[in-house]
Amino acid sequence: MTFSQIEYKRVDMEALKKEIHCLTQKLQNASSFEEAQQAFVAMDELQGNTVGTMRTVAQIRRDIDTRDGVYDAEMAFYDKAMPELEPLTKAWTDSLLASPFRKELEAVYGTVPFINAELDAKCFIPEIVEDLQKENALVSEYTKLIASAQIPFDGQVLTLSQMAPYKLNPDDELRRAAWDADGAWFNTKSQELDRIYDELVKVRHGMAKKLGYDSYTPLGYNRMTRNCYTEADVEKFRKAVQQYIVPVAKQICMKQAERMGFDFPMSFADKDLFFRSGNPKPVGTPAEILEHGTRFYSELSPQTKEFWNHMRSCEMMDVESKAGKAAGGYCTNIYALKTPFIFANFNGTAHDVEVITHEAGHAFASYVNRNRVPSSIMWPSLEGCEVHSMSMEFFAEPWSELFFGADARKFRYTHLADALVFIPYGTMVDHFQHVVYEYPEFSPEERHQVWRELLGVYMPWVKPDGVPFFGEGKGWQRQTHIYKRPFYYIDYCLAQTVSLDFWARIQEDPKAAFETYMKYTELGGSMVFTDLLKAAGLNSPFDSECLCNIAAKANKFLENYDLTGIQ
Repeated sequence: MTFSQIEYKRVDMEALKKEIHCLTQKLQNASSFEEAQQAFVAMDELQGNTVGTMRTVAQIRRDIDTRDGVYDAEMAFYDKAMPELEPLTKAWTDSLLASPFRKELEAVYGTVPFINAELDAKCFIPEIVEDLQKENALVSEYTKLIASAQIPFDGQVLTLSQMAPYKLNPDDELRRAAWDADGAWFNTKSQELDRIYDELVKVRHGMAKKLGYDSYTPLGYNRMTRNCYTEADVEKFRKAVQQYIVPVAKQICMKQAERMGFDFPMSFADKDLFFRSGNPKPVGTPAEILEHGTRFYSELSPQTKEFWNHMRSCEMMDVESKAGKAAGGYCTNIYALKTPFIFANFNGTAHDVEVITHEAGHAFASYVNRNRVPSSIMWPSLEGCEVHSMSMEFFAEPWSELFFGADARKFRYTHLADALVFIPYGTMVDHFQHVVYEYPEFSPEERHQVWRELLGVYMPWVKPDGVPFFGEGKGWQRQTHIYKRPFYYIDYCLAQTVSLDFWARIQEDPKAAFETYMKYTELGGSMVFTDLLKAAGLNSPFDSECLCNIAAKANKFLENYDLTGIQ
């Protein structure tokens, strides 16, 4: 079945509530392990195959065209209805954790579903239902606001995604004008963005207080399923990034400025351009890039070949940028069909190849683990998921000539350099959120000031300048995760560290590196993140020596990289 053939039907919430209540009673009244197991499996199927599937289909179709009134209304329905399920799912979770058959269930399904259930139990009381509804509505408001961008530029009216190639154009005048136009649009919406975020911070802080937390941060960690590391571990990681990665990234950017003839520190409008002839560009149309993907995944392994053929034949992708389409890219899962779906916005930059390998890394992990029960352990927690995606990007590098033609050498350099420069940025996003939720009373201007100060710590190669919006300390408003998924972004940084471990292994033995990748991927979410790494023989990003080593190896590679003939 293709995605367009899926028949959407709004979930009957009243019937669903009755079924959840019924299964909870069955679990509570189970007189044998077999009865408890039947209720456990039935609940997993109910949550995935009904509400999980239909809500996901509605979200994808809304995101493909946020102007579609039908699916916009459906998402508004779920924004309100889903929190109303929470009292019932909380009763189920409490019954599961208290079940006399818990140990036997753990013996069959592992401890992770129960560890995560314990975290879930700390995230809800009936008093926060209206807060959850408001949070959902604000996130949807943000999504639609960003998707509504219509920017007059170069004789056209463009979306934010369609502006991206102009913001990388090697013509200094055109590129800087594009940054100005992009920033000017955000400035017209800045007060709305401030208001939405201010309301989100306050509603999240309010939920935390009702649940007995001192601030939103510990609640945010529980909602993000931080099941094997703490806020102190993340703080240690941030300090290691400042010590080991920021100096290497600064050195990369200094050489970039020298090569390009830019002042250092660089302007926001200059920091992303690596070569005078332009950054690497993919070869071909979006359809041709997907065909290149077919060859790559077919040659990488039998498992990836089967997966990619499924994605193409079932049309489980929507990758072209268009008016009204939600920003960004993601992979999600349509549980009833046991298939992942990839959402992206191709824009003619190297990002097209990176996103299709990145999101396909998520999708491949989902496909490999599609038959896991419960479905909640199909994937690990999010930092574990990002290892799948960020590492898959590096496994595609031997096929760079296929994707980039004559720009392949450029891409290998910029891909690694970007990975190193990204870690400080992503860590800054995390640091910013820790400050914001520590001081929920901050005004919008105080939040902008925090961002400006952190730029100096994590991105000293950029100078606050006259670029509208970005030079004013407001650039965080463009980072959708800050609004939609608090504390998510450090997951990318932890995973990028592991992916650089894979990069180093690929340089030595690509076949052995992929075998390690498969060992990690086939475990799905059956273990917590740190245990997954140990089981696959990978280094932990929480070990400062790991960051030190990858920084040294990557920096040595870049210093010795042959850029002869590349302008």
